[in-house]
Amino acid sequence: MDRFLINGGKKLNGTVHISGSKNAALPILVATLLTDEKCVLRRVPNLRDVRTTLKILEYLGKKITYQNNTVTVEANGTLKNNLPYELVKQMRASFWVAGPLLTRFKQADIPLPGGCAIGVRPVDIHLKGFEKLGAVCDVKAGNVLLRAQRLQPAQIILRFPSVGATQNLLMCACLIPGETILENTAKEPEVDDVIAFLNKMGADIHTDDKGRLIVHGQTVLHGAEHTVVADRIETGSFVLAAAATRGDVTVADCVPEHNAILLSDLREAGFTLDVTDTSVHVHAYNGEIKPVRVRTAPYPGFATDLQAPWMTLMTLCTGTAEIDEDIFENRFMHAPELVRMGANIYTEKSVARVTGVQKLSAAHVQASDLRGGFALVMAGLCADGKTEVERIYHIDRGYENLEQKLTALGANIRRYNPDKDEF
Repeated sequence: MDRFLINGGKKLNGTVHISGSKNAALPILVATLLTDEKCVLRRVPNLRDVRTTLKILEYLGKKITYQNNTVTVEANGTLKNNLPYELVKQMRASFWVAGPLLTRFKQADIPLPGGCAIGVRPVDIHLKGFEKLGAVCDVKAGNVLLRAQRLQPAQIILRFPSVGATQNLLMCACLIPGETILENTAKEPEVDDVIAFLNKMGADIHTDDKGRLIVHGQTVLHGAEHTVVADRIETGSFVLAAAATRGDVTVADCVPEHNAILLSDLREAGFTLDVTDTSVHVHAYNGEIKPVRVRTAPYPGFATDLQAPWMTLMTLCTGTAEIDEDIFENRFMHAPELVRMGANIYTEKSVARVTGVQKLSAAHVQASDLRGGFALVMAGLCADGKTEVERIYHIDRGYENLEQKLTALGANIRRYNPDKDEF
């Protein structure tokens, strides 16, 4: 399998352009199941999870064209209302097809996606919402069976502001005539982007003065064109990589306000940032990195997806920083790998205490998940010597052309397959 070889110790310098958001593109692609008309989606990142989603759409009966980050989705015969486990097991987000298929066919058979390296992430919030909308939900032999004589609008209060459940229930409610009200929903920008696309398709979704999502269901939705919002996690990742390497980098084509908490924390840590409506300039900084405590939280709080790269930055601080992970269990699996690189990290349940060291050292490490993998790449960029990062298929799920973008910033990084390539 592919690995990254990184010759570290080089400051990043230059401009990097941010891709479209993976976490917006996936549900937007799934939302095309709500219509038989053509949809054109631009700025869709070429990622492993995106390619898996396109395979799912093709299996369900869509014709897909994907070129130059533009996806065209068209009808290609009769849609199916079930998925095989072989496709579902590759990506948890595959469960999002449940909402569109249920609302169109009044039944859907979807294998449970199972656990995840960073936590259980159950789908019970989705299922309870579907039940409120009139579906009967049964779990048999690892499959979720959704059935409904008819679906009706409802008032649904989510027990947790789940991004996936919010998007899944929105897609389902769009084709249920009447008014559905969703409370305690996710506020992430990716959810806003999905809503923007659904409204372009003819849906009627808005937020009321109480912060609730109000859906006036339609009988049919039509095709639409849409450009996916910038990826705020990729944005934050490159901002953090620039800071950790003491580089001078402009992160362009992004939406800085989506990372307001991160940018505030970086300033508190000592870094100077110039922020425009579409870019963040991280200035080279040679002073001490101050320890800053962060606690992950649903948007607009500190993003759990940036917790791992933030930990890498804090391994180089002067003092001790604390990180509270309040979203997912088991999301400190990158910490032992960072310790192999000389970091001083102690974890206990949902809290990590990071005491800064003067330098990280190169080591042979392996990624356990997407964002933890990027944290190790960051550490390799900072460390003296050659770092080898295994299992980078995790990283490929969420970062488009990562080694090319880092190389353009002056990093010494290359992809390597020990079964095919010379060292």
